[in-house]
Amino acid sequence: MRIAMVSEHASPLVASNGLGGVDAGGQNVAVRALALALADAGHEVVVHTRRTDPRTPRRVPMAAGVVVDHVDAGPPAELPKDELVDLMDAFSVDLAACWRADRPDVVHAHFWMSGLAALPAARTLGVPIVQTFHALGSVKRRHQGPDDTSPARRVAAESDLGAKVDQVLATCRDEADELAALGVPAEQVTVVPCGVDVEHFTPAGDAAPRGSTSGRDGFRVLSVSRLVPRKGVDTVIAALGRLPGDVELTVAGGPSADRLDDDPEVRRLRALAARTGVADRVTFLGAVAHDALPGLYRGADAVACVPVYEPFGLVPLEAMACGRPVVAAAVGGLADTVVDGVTGHHVPAGDPAAVAAALDALRAHPRRARTFGRAGRRRAVAEYGWDRVAAAHEQAYAGVVASTTVSSGVLTTGSPA
Repeated sequence: MRIAMVSEHASPLVASNGLGGVDAGGQNVAVRALALALADAGHEVVVHTRRTDPRTPRRVPMAAGVVVDHVDAGPPAELPKDELVDLMDAFSVDLAACWRADRPDVVHAHFWMSGLAALPAARTLGVPIVQTFHALGSVKRRHQGPDDTSPARRVAAESDLGAKVDQVLATCRDEADELAALGVPAEQVTVVPCGVDVEHFTPAGDAAPRGSTSGRDGFRVLSVSRLVPRKGVDTVIAALGRLPGDVELTVAGGPSADRLDDDPEVRRLRALAARTGVADRVTFLGAVAHDALPGLYRGADAVACVPVYEPFGLVPLEAMACGRPVVAAAVGGLADTVVDGVTGHHVPAGDPAAVAAALDALRAHPRRARTFGRAGRRRAVAEYGWDRVAAAHEQAYAGVVASTTVSSGVLTTGSPA
C-alpha cells in the first residue's frame, strides 16, 4: 500500500533527536516507529508535517520506504501547537495538490488538527482516511480547566471528525469510551494501541551509572516525561518524602540540562522537593536522547509514571520492555498496558501516599519486583512490539480501502458491481 500519514506538529524526525519539549513527545515517537514498521512490511509511507525551518528540504528520506514531506503552511518557524489551527486550510490545499500528483491508497491523520487538514483533501480525491487523535480535547478540558489552551472549537471538531472519517483508531479502551461520549458511533472505532521498540528497549545492555549527588546507592526510582504539571512528577516527589532516605528519584525530560535553571516547571518541582525535605534525593537530568533512554531505564529499580491523565503513555511500555516494574496511575492507556499485580502496581492519580506505598512494596520485595519486570518484558514483546502494532494498522487500512472500493461501485475482485 501507498500510505500517507499527516502529523502536522509532530515530526517523526524529532523523535531521533531527543524529546522532552512541551510539544515534542509520544506522538513524534509513535509516528516515526509506525512509519518504519510499515515500511519494513513492504509499504511505501510518506509522512506530511509542517515545515518549521526554511532550510529544511521539502522531502527528506527517513529510511528505506519512508519519506518526510515538509508542508508549507504558515511561517517556516516553530509555533506553539495550539496556534496552528488557523493554518490547516493552507495545509489542506497543499496536501490535495500533493495527493493529486501522487495518489495514496489510504490516509492516516495523527491528531485532530491533522484531521482538519487531511479530511477535505482526502475526500476531494476519494481516498479513504483513518484518524488517530492521540489526545482528546474533552479529556484535556476536564482535567486542565482554565489552564487548557486548546482552541475553543477543538471538542466539536473532534466529534465531527470522528463521525466523518472512515475509521477512528483509539489507542486504548478509555479513549474508545470517551469517543462514544462524544457521539462517535461505536462501529467507527477500533482500539489499536501504540507500540514500543522491543529491540531498542531491552533488559540486555549497559545501565546508566547508579552514583548520586548524595553518595547513597539505595533504591532508584526513575520518572521520564515532558515537564508539565499534568505529568505528575510532583506526586512522585511528594511520595519520596514518605519513603526511607535511601530511596532516590531521577527525573528525565524537559529542556536541555543547561537550561534547567530557567524552566518554570523545574523551579516549581525543585521548590517542592526542598519543602518536602528531599532536595538532595532528586536529580533532574533534562532532555535525554532516545539512544540513552534504555540505559537509563536499566539503571532504575522502578519507574514511576503517575500523570493526572494520559491518552496512551509510552514510558510504561519502554520501562516494561527494559524489564523494569512500573508504578502507574490507572488512567488512559496506562490502565491497559500496566497489569496491576503482574507488571507493576496501579495507583490513583494525584495520591502521593499510594505512590509511596507501591514503591515501598517494590523496595521491600526485590524478588517480586524482578518478577514484575520479567512479566513486563514478556507483555511488551507479545502485545506491543511495533511489528504487531503495524499489522493491526495494516488490517484497519485494508478494511477502509476495501469498503471505499465497494462503495464506489467496484467490487474488490475488480468485477462490475
